[in-house]
Amino acid sequence: MATIFPTIKTVNTFIIDGVGSGGDYHNVCCYLFSSEVYCLYINILFQVKGGHWLIDSPIATPMARWEQYRSSRTSWGINVLGSFCVEIEATDGTKGFATGFGGPPACWLVAQHFERFLIGADLAIWDLLGKIRNEPVYKLIGGTTRSRLDFYCTGPEPGYSKAMGFSGAKVALPYGPDEGASGLARNVEYLQQQREKVGPNFPLRVDCYMSLNVPYTIELVKACEAAGINIDWWEECLSPDDVDGQALLKRAHPTIKFTTGEHEYSRYGFRKLIESRNLDIVQPDVMWVGGMTELLKISAMAAAYDIPVVPHASGPYSYHFVVSQPNSPFQEYLANSPDGKTVQPVFGDLFLNEPIPSKGYLDVSALDEPGFGLKLNPAAKLIPARYILTPGPQVSLRDNSIASRKDGKHGSENSVPITNGTVP
Repeated sequence: MATIFPTIKTVNTFIIDGVGSGGDYHNVCCYLFSSEVYCLYINILFQVKGGHWLIDSPIATPMARWEQYRSSRTSWGINVLGSFCVEIEATDGTKGFATGFGGPPACWLVAQHFERFLIGADLAIWDLLGKIRNEPVYKLIGGTTRSRLDFYCTGPEPGYSKAMGFSGAKVALPYGPDEGASGLARNVEYLQQQREKVGPNFPLRVDCYMSLNVPYTIELVKACEAAGINIDWWEECLSPDDVDGQALLKRAHPTIKFTTGEHEYSRYGFRKLIESRNLDIVQPDVMWVGGMTELLKISAMAAAYDIPVVPHASGPYSYHFVVSQPNSPFQEYLANSPDGKTVQPVFGDLFLNEPIPSKGYLDVSALDEPGFGLKLNPAAKLIPARYILTPGPQVSLRDNSIASRKDGKHGSENSVPITNGTVP
């Protein structure tokens, strides 16, 4: 008798209540929910006690041209939506999980438009498929290309990254073009200090977060070269859609490495970036670009042009991808501890067994569990989205009239009040 392959039975979405858990890298805030009435109330928003380097460290962003948004990368609302979790159950009872970014809106999209929303659902389906086949995802997408996965670290101090054994470090550029010549001088001074902390040859990268323009970038790179500051790559100097601008940067500095892609969300945008040949590395985020399926398509395009793919963060989802792809040399680890001095799970306490690098690397054997190998923490506070997203009853007009009433008010003269979502 032929074996019947399981099919998808149900799709459930959850909002993650708590601090520092899930797929939103900036989710170091707590949202309070009122579950008694099955409604979402954002009553209090507060930062983690003691702060977190990712929030407290200065960084030039596209919003830094306005002074009130320079103090923190979350000052303009990047962390408002928060994390969410997708659970996909097969007909044999097997469940696949994935976390992502998007909060309540993402939950609604998955629940109401499942086939159109790929970011969270795609990863959960890969997790489910791996569990059904009893294979890790990396084996489903090509098999391992190495025995260990090396990491560089994005954190507040490159010296911490080097001490923890990472192969390189990335720091945020503090000041943008709107802070003028003094800001540029302070950027050079800051990068000189970071270089001195790790020595002349340790790979040091700079995250510019789409905050610069072409003239400023050209001048900044030139100033760092004149000061003898060795920068391994300059990341996201411009918006990823500014393909012409990338060409101007490469023309001005042909031997300097430029990277981008974290904030490019489709393979069509990546196609333009890749075909222009003005980038040295592309950096898609597997949770933002449409999941593993889309990331594999982007990787295939980049490989055809001999452009390495080094994914932006995304924890174990990226780990499975990188170990299976010959053109992905290493992976980013986004320091998740408040002070950036220790290695902690990227997704906080959402999973019981998230693999984390030790001494800057991870043995591929740590990824050998079926699917993505992640076990959901039973203590994780998951709020079923169906309690807050199910549309209420819709009542049509009794007399089919949409014109104003004779007394000047809107609606039907025969209309009745709706109380607690029901019509008497």
